[in-house]
Amino acid sequence: MSKLADYDGPILEIDKLSISFFTRLREIPAVMDFSVSVQPGEAVGLVGESGCGKSTVALGVMQDLGKNGRIVGGSIKFKGQDLSDMTAEELRDVRGNEIAMIYQEPMASLNPAMKIGKQLMEVPMIHEGVSEKEAFARALEVVTDVKLPDPKRILSSYPHQLSGGQQQRIVIAMALMSKPSLLILDEPTTALDVTVEAAVVELVKDLGKKYGTSMLFISHNLGLVLETCDRICVMYSGEAVERGSIEDVFDEMRHPYTQALFRSIPLPGADKNSRPLVAIPGNFPLPHERPRGCNFGPRCDFFVAGRCDAGDIAMVSVPDNERHHTRCVRFQDIDWSAPLTLGAQKQKNEPGRVVLKIDGLKKYYEVAANALFGGGATKVVKANETLSFEARESETLAIVGESGCGKSTFAKVLMGLETATEGEILLDNRNIEQIPIQARDAGTIADVQMVFQNPFDTLNPSMTVGRQIIRALDVFGIGNNDVERKERMLELLDLVKLPRAFADRMPRQLSGGQKQRVGIARAFAGGARIVVADEPVSALDVSVQAAVTDLLMEIQRKEKTTLLFISHDLSIVRYLSDRVMVMYLGHVVELGDTDQVFSPPYHPYTEALLSAVPIADTSIEKTHIVLEGDIPSAMNPPPGCPFQTRCRWKSKVPGGLCETDVPPIRSLANGHQIKCHLSDADLNSMEPVIKIAAE
Repeated sequence: MSKLADYDGPILEIDKLSISFFTRLREIPAVMDFSVSVQPGEAVGLVGESGCGKSTVALGVMQDLGKNGRIVGGSIKFKGQDLSDMTAEELRDVRGNEIAMIYQEPMASLNPAMKIGKQLMEVPMIHEGVSEKEAFARALEVVTDVKLPDPKRILSSYPHQLSGGQQQRIVIAMALMSKPSLLILDEPTTALDVTVEAAVVELVKDLGKKYGTSMLFISHNLGLVLETCDRICVMYSGEAVERGSIEDVFDEMRHPYTQALFRSIPLPGADKNSRPLVAIPGNFPLPHERPRGCNFGPRCDFFVAGRCDAGDIAMVSVPDNERHHTRCVRFQDIDWSAPLTLGAQKQKNEPGRVVLKIDGLKKYYEVAANALFGGGATKVVKANETLSFEARESETLAIVGESGCGKSTFAKVLMGLETATEGEILLDNRNIEQIPIQARDAGTIADVQMVFQNPFDTLNPSMTVGRQIIRALDVFGIGNNDVERKERMLELLDLVKLPRAFADRMPRQLSGGQKQRVGIARAFAGGARIVVADEPVSALDVSVQAAVTDLLMEIQRKEKTTLLFISHDLSIVRYLSDRVMVMYLGHVVELGDTDQVFSPPYHPYTEALLSAVPIADTSIEKTHIVLEGDIPSAMNPPPGCPFQTRCRWKSKVPGGLCETDVPPIRSLANGHQIKCHLSDADLNSMEPVIKIAAE
């Protein structure tokens, strides 16, 4: 029974909220004049870049701002009651019982030393005083609700025995244990694969309907908000800048920041040469350096001095639509239907000669069957299974697939951090698969470089930016003396569009996007021929993503580099890759140029991957395919086709062939390859997964 019966107004009503954090030096306003309401059973999306105040709003609702944070204006009402007026005891009753929160990192919410069942049973036992038997029955029900296989086994497992997607489902189950009226989700799927994300989002929507729960969904992914929410609120630098229904904001946006966000994400139709993304110019203002008037003013195409910076700007409703609001003084002067200014068109680089050739590459690991104590029997983990492909000069080859499919293992073998079990890697016709990094000469090391996913982990925190690049030049044997190396370092900063003054800065003084640029400068320091970019933009905001991808493309055009782009974000892959290789459980299941892979016939796994990608466009219709289950373990792969345990086409193949035989690689038109048992007729009958809806 839902707890909504006794209240029929908005579940959550935030009115003119201002939150500040107090340091020894100053008051830092984190959220200013912020209003949003959530109606019963409604899902509201809160979007914006890192640091805009989304999570601060959520922590304000939970009344969990720590020692330094304070609400300095406005109110937060839950079911008509002001949360600030509640006693500690009343708050404790509301938190977890009436309002539940799901965080980005599932392990932050789970106790690693306690079995899952016990953690779930605690919730109703503490909040509602139910018996252990009833609590166990409830735990079993919610674990079944969140579609976890073998619920009884899950309840007796510890958190580390579950995959990331399973852990996140447990956290959702825990949040739903007391059937809360309001669920706050703070980037709940950022750490998950796109297929798992699709399943989790589907689950949250279904459970919201089942339990009548209202939701505040915090995300920087506009596509995800489109698929999960009824209304949206866009935040920039501590303020709400636009609010309305999904259709209002996506199709009739009335704030320049919302428009700039949409220009910087790769929607279908964007192309790195003919329709490049447009990054938002300038940087996000720090909380104590916000400009006068409109916070977005210094980065806005429509800024007018004396008007946009005259004083505080209030949220106003859009004429003829009471529910659509914007914080822009010029929104009625702007021609919103004008075609978007496109980025400068680029010349397409024609791929040159083959630089890298991989032939029958295998990488197996032997691990102890008893991982806890070692010794005894060993098991083989088949991380890469007969990979064969070529990469050419100036070409971008994307490698896509879920976590655990072998993408990063392949990168490690190529880099020399691991050696191959079998097969060949030819760099300019030289075999390098058995040469570990410490035995490679400076030239080979400089030729094959890597840009990592997380820029924070790859820079030395105690060394200036300039020194770190000079060190790389030293290792690659570039420059005859310090003067030459310093000059080359400054040129590299120019190349990645960072001011030369950054040479003297420490990594902590840089934003995430700036750190990633330093990582790119270092990778290109030795004139790299092949750069392996391992999820290089997934940790960055969308507006920064556009700038960093654009930068990678520009350097590639100039240096004629071969880029191996490892990613699970198919929108970015479609935008910047020339060819795409889809991996599943160590196998290459599909390989072809980008148009071939993104249109039918597909490998059944590619089809499911495409269906899972959230797209921020209301005119797109997608075939709905949710993959059941997680990727099987590489230590215990299924017999036959690696994908057969999750494939929706399996029943079309006669004689149980999928369960007994690994499919051969089939060549379709123009070098398009698929590893699948389906007949030509079945492959040709496939419909496009992503369609633009007819007007």
